[in-house]
Amino acid sequence: MDSTPATSGPALTGHACIQSYLRTLDNSPGVYRMLNAQSEVLYVGKARQLRARVSNYTRPSGHSARIARMIHETASMMFLTTRTETEALLLEQNLIKQLKPRYNVLLRDDKSFPNILLPQDHPFPQLRKHRGRKSVKGRYFGPFASAGAVNRTLTQLQRAFLLRTCTDSVFNSRTRPCLLYQIKRCAAPCVGYVSEAEYAALVADAERFLSGRSTHIQAQLAEEMQAAAEAMEFERAAALRDRIRALTNVQQSQGINPQGVTEADVIALHLEGGQACVQVFFIRANQSWGNRDFYPRTGAGAEAPEILQAFVAQFYDGKEPPRLILLSHPPEDEALLAEALSERAGRKVALAVPQRGEKVELVANALRNARESLGRRMAEGAAQSKLLAGLADAFDLDASPQRVEVYDNSHIQGANAVGAMIVAGPEGFLKSQYRKYNFKPGEVTAGDDLGMMKAMLKRRFERLQREDPDREGETWPDLLLIDGGPGQVAAVAQVLADLGVDDVPLAGVAKGVDRDAGKEEFHRPGARPFALNRNDPVLYFIQRLRDEAHRFAIGAHRAKRGKAVSASPLDDVPGVGAARKRALLAHFGSAKAVTRAGLADLKAVPGISEALAQTIHDHFHARG
Repeated sequence: MDSTPATSGPALTGHACIQSYLRTLDNSPGVYRMLNAQSEVLYVGKARQLRARVSNYTRPSGHSARIARMIHETASMMFLTTRTETEALLLEQNLIKQLKPRYNVLLRDDKSFPNILLPQDHPFPQLRKHRGRKSVKGRYFGPFASAGAVNRTLTQLQRAFLLRTCTDSVFNSRTRPCLLYQIKRCAAPCVGYVSEAEYAALVADAERFLSGRSTHIQAQLAEEMQAAAEAMEFERAAALRDRIRALTNVQQSQGINPQGVTEADVIALHLEGGQACVQVFFIRANQSWGNRDFYPRTGAGAEAPEILQAFVAQFYDGKEPPRLILLSHPPEDEALLAEALSERAGRKVALAVPQRGEKVELVANALRNARESLGRRMAEGAAQSKLLAGLADAFDLDASPQRVEVYDNSHIQGANAVGAMIVAGPEGFLKSQYRKYNFKPGEVTAGDDLGMMKAMLKRRFERLQREDPDREGETWPDLLLIDGGPGQVAAVAQVLADLGVDDVPLAGVAKGVDRDAGKEEFHRPGARPFALNRNDPVLYFIQRLRDEAHRFAIGAHRAKRGKAVSASPLDDVPGVGAARKRALLAHFGSAKAVTRAGLADLKAVPGISEALAQTIHDHFHARG
């Protein structure tokens, strides 16, 4: 891949700035970036021919309002040439996810999806949920839309196929069957109630079912049940009947089960009021394995073809695409997108906008779900907007806050202290913006809540001043809420004043009379405390904000406390990582024995060099 650095063009903006770059460009494929005067990336685009694509932006008219605004803000550009347009498309989407430009469509939720895994490294494989990289040797079935969908399917599969779900260590240590055997959800291979061959047959049946070949299994089980009944083996017949019912329940829970579509993802987009919802249904083995809705940022008004192209390219970055993707609208550069996905998957991936038959019904169902999901989200957003407006009225703000930051801390008698910040805005809680604060030794006195709050706010606003001094980003709060009364408010106000921050509204939420929810008092610098009516929705909203901050702080504290409990004296020894720690513990039996070991004994540990043995010995000798 060739790289073309940005040219130091004249201090121009808009059309003139873009025009100044044309003479440096040829018609190679590649990726371009448009930047504003502060060198923030506004837009990342790909081109089959860079010069021809960039020249389109020099036209004075004919652009959408979104593109016209972007051109007006452009103060410089950067370029990367690629060998092919497909390579440019993949690079473009990687840069969009990395840089999050304002005018690009951005998929904001790209978590991996869970699968069902049947490993091949054990004579009695464990049926289990798997998320992430497929590093374990075995058969994977999925993706499923959510952990809940996997768990429900696993429960039904246990009933139908009696496969174990316990870990290998539990399996190896059992001497009698567990409760799952008693409730007819496991064949108890751990204690030899089923042979390896019989268990392998159950595994094969489960694999056939998850691959969509369930009719044969049910017919076979029905024959076995009939035979058991005729032989008057009523307990066995009842067990087989329960397995048949479980299989039926799995099929019913899958919802839509298309007959003519073996493997596909159904992706439908609904646009309304400048917002977008993309609904994705996963069809595998002629079964629907759940659906998920996404709300991509639409890049200040992108149209459906651009949104779908960006969504599909970003959605399958790191995920294996199916052989068929059914779409509600044709995306931009459909053939190029299919080529890029095929190249990424190592096999053919087809994109289609169906026009008739069962596939049209699948897309119509996904589109209806997208429309309804966006409607619910917009209704929730309208309610959130009313609450934020009420917050502005309650605290005399000039406008509804777009970013509310709430602070709390947690500790037990000063131990394992941690501070927490949560963020809320028009879209609700912004969990990706949450932050926790660990305090350095000597930074605050143990148990000093006021000192912790001051230290937390000081670090927060020093970072804001360092990273966004001109307040051009979206990280500066419009309102600060802290857990506390007049003392805490005065202390935090002094911290802000010392930093020269005098225009960020601050309020403290005190428990009020009898520390009773509903009797909270609100304190602001230089103002008398006030309360809201017990049935005021804004009061409930503030309580939810405070409770969320408290929940997050306690969670962070518990995690820190758990880590401290499991800490070892070996953690502080230079050069001793996880592998060497395991070797030392395996050799000596405990960390305490390592601290008492002599130099010769330390040298005898596999993987511990003479120099490291000396380091370990000196570390604990100096302590003693």
